[in-house]
Amino acid sequence: MAVTVMIATFVVMLLLTAPVAFAIGVSATIGLIIADAAPLLIVPQRIVAGADSFVLLAIPLFILAGALMETGGISARLVELARTLVGHIRGGLGMAVVVAEMLFSGISGSTVADVSAIGALMIPSLVRIGFKPDRAVAIVSASSAMGILIPPCLIMVVIAQIAGLSVGALFLAGFVPAAVLAIALMALIYVQARRDGIGGDIRASWKERGRALVRALVPLMMPVIIFGAILTGIADPTEAAVLAVVYAFVVGVFVYKEIKPSQLPKIFIDSAVTSGVVIFMVGAASSFSWILAYEQVPTKLAALMLALSSSPLIFYVLSIAVFTVLAAVLEGLPAIIICLPIFLPIAIKFHIDPLHYSIVVVAATGLGLFLPPVGIGLFIASSFAGLTADQTFRAMLPYTVVLALGILILMIFPWLTLVVPRLVFG
Repeated sequence: MAVTVMIATFVVMLLLTAPVAFAIGVSATIGLIIADAAPLLIVPQRIVAGADSFVLLAIPLFILAGALMETGGISARLVELARTLVGHIRGGLGMAVVVAEMLFSGISGSTVADVSAIGALMIPSLVRIGFKPDRAVAIVSASSAMGILIPPCLIMVVIAQIAGLSVGALFLAGFVPAAVLAIALMALIYVQARRDGIGGDIRASWKERGRALVRALVPLMMPVIIFGAILTGIADPTEAAVLAVVYAFVVGVFVYKEIKPSQLPKIFIDSAVTSGVVIFMVGAASSFSWILAYEQVPTKLAALMLALSSSPLIFYVLSIAVFTVLAAVLEGLPAIIICLPIFLPIAIKFHIDPLHYSIVVVAATGLGLFLPPVGIGLFIASSFAGLTADQTFRAMLPYTVVLALGILILMIFPWLTLVVPRLVFG
């Protein structure tokens, strides 16, 4: 009864457009009152305990580092590098979006920042050379959905806290899956460009490529610093995030000089607000999860799924569908916070590697953020073309299918996810 009322309250508050974090906290409080499992003091205690983590301190730091690098004018440099690498191929400018997203995502750490920066730069250029506006939106959206697998990823930091996994292992596990999805997207772009008669740019000379690489070398050093510090043991992920902030500040203010001192207060305030929302959401979800655990929901759900089918494949497909739909409706982070504590123990009962399962969940979340016609990322990308999400529905469908098939490939072949972490950590 308590769980039923708690979930119903949560849904009602969402329909009333209440902030997700407050919907989680209020529904947990009502569930606790009905369950009469503990004093109401447990709610603020769980919120504080859920947010009180050294690992989670990396979230505001990565958010600030991404904001500094984005304001520092690095996206244009990365896009230019991508264009010199693949722009000459048929449909190459669309492929350049995919490559630029892989480069930029490793710096911003935020899917919303990715689609905003890349969309603003590339959608007008794609339309100018012959791509239809809705196709341009679909390419940027699908690329950003893939980019969520490129670290540093804020969702991975939260998953590490929930699942007790290594942040470094999660970061490393995302590279090969991202490459698989990127290749699939580039193949689709090539096929569509060939069908529609869209060519490529003039092949860049090696001198032009070298010049573009030099211009992009400074921002590309940021992920090198992050991973170098983590993998060599010089710093843990939170300390590496501090190094990222310092590097981003120096690059934006003193190297490129594109961040003016007058802009810094707004960057700090916006980063603090975003961080506060994320951390409070994590804390509120801790009280929500406590009620679910007290009512033995994960155990009962696992027993139900095992009774319905002993096949891990069935469970895997169902959980991917759940995370994709909830990410489209709630955004990615709330979907992870609410569902992962329930589904991860079930995955372990099916003998599914938790690291592999977590990466597949991240990929499903990325798809959900751009799932037509309700994904929040699709709304953002569509705005740069002056379209609504409904108008891009048809163009986005092939990319949605390709991403979904790519996620199924990742699900079926765990070694794609685990190969790099095993090489590094054993």
